Amino acid sequence: MALEGQSPYSIDADWNNLYIGGEWRESESGETIPVEDPSTRETVTHVASGTEADVDAAYEAAVEAQAEWGETPPAQREQLVQGLIHALDEHSEEIIELITTEIGGIHGVGETSIQITQDHLAEAATLPRRMKGETAASNIPGKENIVYREPEGVVTVISPWNFPLNLTARALAPAVAAGNSVVVKPSTDAPIIGGLVWARLAEEAGFPDGVINVVTGRGSEIGDHIASHPDSDVVAFTGSTEVGQHVAGLAAENLAVPAMELGGNNAHIVTAEADVDQAIDSAVFGSFIHQGQVCISINRHIVHESIYDEYVEKLTARAEALPAGSAHDDVVLGPIINESQRDQMLGYVEETIEAGATLETGGETVDLDGVDDSLVVRPTVLSEATNDMAASCNEHFGPIAPVIPFSDVDEAIEMANDTEYGLAGSVHAGDIGAGLQIAKRIDSGNIHVNDQGINDEAHVPFSGTKASGIGGYNSTDFLDEVTEKKWISLQHEPREYPF
Repeated sequence: MALEGQSPYSIDADWNNLYIGGEWRESESGETIPVEDPSTRETVTHVASGTEADVDAAYEAAVEAQAEWGETPPAQREQLVQGLIHALDEHSEEIIELITTEIGGIHGVGETSIQITQDHLAEAATLPRRMKGETAASNIPGKENIVYREPEGVVTVISPWNFPLNLTARALAPAVAAGNSVVVKPSTDAPIIGGLVWARLAEEAGFPDGVINVVTGRGSEIGDHIASHPDSDVVAFTGSTEVGQHVAGLAAENLAVPAMELGGNNAHIVTAEADVDQAIDSAVFGSFIHQGQVCISINRHIVHESIYDEYVEKLTARAEALPAGSAHDDVVLGPIINESQRDQMLGYVEETIEAGATLETGGETVDLDGVDDSLVVRPTVLSEATNDMAASCNEHFGPIAPVIPFSDVDEAIEMANDTEYGLAGSVHAGDIGAGLQIAKRIDSGNIHVNDQGINDEAHVPFSGTKASGIGGYNSTDFLDEVTEKKWISLQHEPREYPF
């Protein structure tokens, strides 16, 4: 898969194959999809364009492998997941470079992705020994009730492009640790980091053939076939609410378990009693890390009117000081993933200004030498915004910070909850107890006091409410998604029946 002396994790390695049943094979179509570096806009490699026949082959391999894999002793499954940890650690710098090249993540984003992924793998490695059943007393004399926990079977992992390494890991690793086999369909914008890298790591760790399978391809061509495949028992999807609703519907047709982490419109509430500088520190990171392309990033800044002008002034100054450019350079903000995302978010900015907001800074792209049609967007601050303006009421998924004033806490909470989403959020209220009381009133799966919303710890449950998803990830929550319970009763003495 790589030239002699070349790392198989280099962007120059051969990525133009699917990984099915432990073999690297060409797509049935023989066609390929270009992979573009969003910083340079250059095609850096190609991946295979999978077909429905390739998808069928992947599920066939997964079904065949799962029967034996599900019976594999827990210590062996634990050891193989730990093998992923060791392989990832050994190749971390190469994978960070892939993250920079494929999705425009700066080096720090790559480092964070590695750290979070290692955390998810370490947590998953504990799961084989935690798949414990239970016993229950019976109302029937002489009966013993035993409840076993068993793997669901085949888990489908449909991963996103924004943090593809760790968001694939948090589904793939616990799924295989629990005795399931996996079919991974990575995003077309991140086929290497979200999928093919995991095939190579699995090979290096020594996973049995067919336990981990990866099919790259366009979602428009094979996405529905994967989401609705009759051999899929669980569908784990991370992405937009609109697409997630479609995927969940297809999964439900086969009664597959849908585990959906979907969109967010996350509020950052700052009260009159807050430490403004601390709130700004959180705001800058929470709005602008990875160009705001994070489902749990700050989408709206809801700030008390008494400190509003100070907050806007300081946020604007900090935003203007952030270097933006090619992710290969020493910058804080790199490129947006593609033209569609860039144009949509800049459209939201334009609509918001037309509706009466003030553009304090940003709202435009950064010219890069030798690059036509740059994807780098300057960090953007919009003052005098309202909750119903385009940049506020939509998940803009970009480096955009609309700042909305409020007069009392009840109003702030009402505005924070006035959205179809309920994924994450944050509160700065000075006293941590006051912050906790506000956090408890926010309709969201994750709220962080004296912080911002971008937090992920593998041993802590992670889920959304409302249109932000169904099911849960992390800790034992995702273990519940990828396992099922079986009740077996033992009648130790003859039972009396009424007839």
